Amino acid sequence: MSETIKLKKGFDINLAGKAEKKIAELDQPETFALKPSDFPGIARPKLSVAEGDNVKAGSPILFDKVFPDVFYTAPVSGEIVEIKRGEKRRLLEIKILADKQIEHLEFKKHSVSDITNLSREEAQELMTKSGVWPNIIQRPYGVVANPADTPKSIYISAFDTNPLAPDYSFTLEGNEQYFQAGINVLKKFTSGSVNVNINGAAEVSSMFSSVEGATINKVSGPHPAGNVGVQIHHLEPINKGDLIWTINPYGVAQIGKLFIEGVYDASKIIALTGSEVSNPQYYKTYGGACINKMVQGNVKTDHVRYISGNVLTGQKIAADGYLGYYDHQFTVIPEGDYEEAFGWILPSTKKLSFHRGFGLLSFLSGKKEFVLDTNTRGESRAFVISGEFEKVLPMDILPTYLFKAIMAEDYDDMEALGIYEIIEEDVALCEFIDVSKHELQGLVREGINLLKNS
Repeated sequence: MSETIKLKKGFDINLAGKAEKKIAELDQPETFALKPSDFPGIARPKLSVAEGDNVKAGSPILFDKVFPDVFYTAPVSGEIVEIKRGEKRRLLEIKILADKQIEHLEFKKHSVSDITNLSREEAQELMTKSGVWPNIIQRPYGVVANPADTPKSIYISAFDTNPLAPDYSFTLEGNEQYFQAGINVLKKFTSGSVNVNINGAAEVSSMFSSVEGATINKVSGPHPAGNVGVQIHHLEPINKGDLIWTINPYGVAQIGKLFIEGVYDASKIIALTGSEVSNPQYYKTYGGACINKMVQGNVKTDHVRYISGNVLTGQKIAADGYLGYYDHQFTVIPEGDYEEAFGWILPSTKKLSFHRGFGLLSFLSGKKEFVLDTNTRGESRAFVISGEFEKVLPMDILPTYLFKAIMAEDYDDMEALGIYEIIEEDVALCEFIDVSKHELQGLVREGINLLKNS
């Protein structure tokens, strides 16, 4: 049964540099990369290739020894030119020099059958060996799902409320057939419902609002209303022992295309955003793309931070870094490596803050777009109990006490206070407004790992 959820708690960060809805021409990057660190929960990555090997798009690159049936595959065809390792030979990146005629990729072909008559086992085998399976994330813990599990239900958030987030209706335009096919495949993995959650306060593409075989729920409110974890909390709260799968709309369409055309297609339309981008717009490329061609001659200054993803949850990368597997945007903002005397106490209309004591005049600016840098305006200090976290986290949990329970490694309190319902992205706003400047997203992952490995 469809439900309507209206959230009041949260905070929208209105930044300058939203991508214009047009797809710009792009000379495709020469190299692409697969990064094991992109995949939450991957424990013991094992390579299937060596430097100098030639691969097709969809060829196995690596797998996790814990779940050896799940392959992580090449986004493009080409040559493995570098296997980059860090301390203790930790695997960091597998770089692929793409074929020069990248618009004519050589795909690894899979045989497909009619979806209607396909068994779960057949669907699972094709998804795990082709490379689309890592799109499916398990709650609790926020890790790549175990194919042997059966979830209570599956959730898809069809909108993103993060700062400068791309519009899925635009980036997936023309993929209606694939999206519907992806829903039909996902239904084979659960006896519960497949839920597509749409923005109840905006016009929504018929691809999401009219999809067949899924429960359509309407959710509205400030960020983090678009977070699938927040949506699940209000629709089907996760208790100890529960298992729910989540997947983003792009992943659904990618699964659908696999079962219709028999190929793993890693092409995607991404948004290049941020105040320091001269022409914020969309580009068509492939997963793991190097950003150098997109930012070359398109950035206002050199002193900037490149982020794969959004400013709240994205990862810092170099100017020749690579797009994360789950990311659909790059963000470029000013670097904030400077000190500002009394900066925290001076009222200003140029600084955005949730706390009126700091950004008093920013509340008088209406819907002004702000140019924010990476400066935290303070350093880590003793945990200050302000009662503000509860105002930006629209979930029936006590975040302050949960964070303290994680610090104390108190397993019972972590469970009682709701750690099964959250992952890093759900507390990103708490980290943004935290006057104590703690890395709360990293803290939550530490708590999750403690429970998961106990």
